[in-house]
Amino acid sequence: MARVKRGNVARKRRKKILKLAKGFRGSHSRNFRTANQQVMKALRNAYRDRRRRKRDFRRLWITRINAAARINGTSYSRLTGDLKKADIQLNRKMLAQLAVLDAEGFAKVVAAAKSV
Repeated sequence: MARVKRGNVARKRRKKILKLAKGFRGSHSRNFRTANQQVMKALRNAYRDRRRRKRDFRRLWITRINAAARINGTSYSRLTGDLKKADIQLNRKMLAQLAVLDAEGFAKVVAAAKSV
């Protein structure tokens, strides 16, 4: 059987991993074996956290809306129900922005939702 020389292929593979591991601390950015493990772990965490970020932001928005709603004498669940009945279509992100940056505007939205 013929001898297989893997010089180029192996070097490219290692360089690719070490390039991804740039910025990792210590041997995690220099030794191929540890760098490979850390790159796999980092990619796995990044994949998971891209999905988790969406959940985390939704939780943050709901918390902010609830806090502002309670200042205006209602709760988050009542407010969302009233908004739906009043046919006010504001998503959670925009409601949270209103609650944080424009308290008076948020109070008007709450009043409009309660009036129906």
